[in-house]
Amino acid sequence: MTSRLAALAAVPLLALALAGCAGTADDQSGTDASASASATEAPAVEAGSDSCEGVRVIVDAGDLEPATDPSTDACVGADAPIAALDALAEAGVETEGTEEYGDQIVCRVNGEPAEDLTITAADGTEYHETCASMPAAFAYWALWVKTAGGEWGYAQEGLSTLELAPGESVQLLFTLNDQPASPAA
Repeated sequence: MTSRLAALAAVPLLALALAGCAGTADDQSGTDASASASATEAPAVEAGSDSCEGVRVIVDAGDLEPATDPSTDACVGADAPIAALDALAEAGVETEGTEEYGDQIVCRVNGEPAEDLTITAADGTEYHETCASMPAAFAYWALWVKTAGGEWGYAQEGLSTLELAPGESVQLLFTLNDQPASPAA
């Protein structure tokens, strides 16, 4: 029960942190190229491997059972800080925001969860993600960052402003009914 309350409390805090971020994906098209990393082809990283000299990009659908698996585990070449949106794009990851909050909230990753996918809450309630506003507190994409040699923590800003340094990792983790509560080590 305590972990459920902690998880539910974290969602509004994450939403507040993300809602305060400025910019949209459209704003990022004008990003100063010198602020982005000099990127190379995004070589694949063996699943579970921490050996990425650039930025590691992970998408984990958790317990979501989508029609297509949105999962990704890739290493994006970077020798300087890179915008999270650029790292995701180079890894072939597409995100969709919400009508109300734009790309400050991640609603879908690689098209999932699709609007026609029935997501079931722990109490049996059925839900369909429309991306109109905040995703349900029991079914959402959480944004995590891991510093080089550090541990996973909730991102303190949204995708449109988050920058990642070489050696860092970013993960979009679908949390369903409080599981998984955090990324695997």
